[in-house]
Amino acid sequence: MNPKALQKDALRVLKETSRTFYTPIMLLEPTLKKTVASAYLCMRAIDEVEDHEQLDTDTKKHILYNTSVLLEDKSFDEKAYQQLITPYQAMLPEVTLRLSDWLSVCPKEIVNRVKKSTSEMAKGMGDWAGKGWRVETKEDLDDYTYYVAGLVGVMLSDIWEWRDGTETDRDKAIAYGRGLQIVNILRNQEEDKERGVSFIPKEWSTERLFRYAEENLAIADEYIKDIRSRSILLFCRIPLALAKKTLQALRDGREKMSREEVEQTVAQIEKSH
Repeated sequence: MNPKALQKDALRVLKETSRTFYTPIMLLEPTLKKTVASAYLCMRAIDEVEDHEQLDTDTKKHILYNTSVLLEDKSFDEKAYQQLITPYQAMLPEVTLRLSDWLSVCPKEIVNRVKKSTSEMAKGMGDWAGKGWRVETKEDLDDYTYYVAGLVGVMLSDIWEWRDGTETDRDKAIAYGRGLQIVNILRNQEEDKERGVSFIPKEWSTERLFRYAEENLAIADEYIKDIRSRSILLFCRIPLALAKKTLQALRDGREKMSREEVEQTVAQIEKSH
């Protein structure tokens, strides 16, 4: 597939795999759109292994740890990756099978940063699979949410700085990702319970987790204050606004925002820019 066709195909897979990030990514300027789409798909490829309902824990660890090692190499060994995932090919989604394609879409100047963050995520997820996703303390929650979401914030901060010199606070970037993830944890409590896992620290009430989500989303507000680029600011504001409104919907006893509410929120943010 030629580079242009591959980039177009990456956006197709992005649309199929992301409810939250597809729209804000499409609003980025062309180079950032290509870069962030590639980075998102790389991390989603890893995430699909960790979340897979049919893979056993040892298999997840095997795939995640070995993928992490392959991503540490300056030249990603596509053949070795295909050998690693071939036994599970029928079970894995397209986004995971095509990790090397997503890396090839990413601009050469930033691809090693994307690989580094994705490698760290894969190792961290492998470690958490080994622990059976047992979150017992606030420190556990912070560690888990760092690997599955905080790292996304760090990687995005690296991309903003590379592209136009936008400097942001990495700790606040982690809080941004963490806040979004805690909203997901609150939304998926029942599903998690059904599969025998809980991401809520033992001594915490659900209300304490709500407050922790709000604390992190407040730090996320501080994170975006450093951003002057219109398209980056628009990108960051949309998932943050959706997370806040989802949190309110959950407080009101609803499972999630309605599609109409989502569309209205996105339209309002676009209009304000």
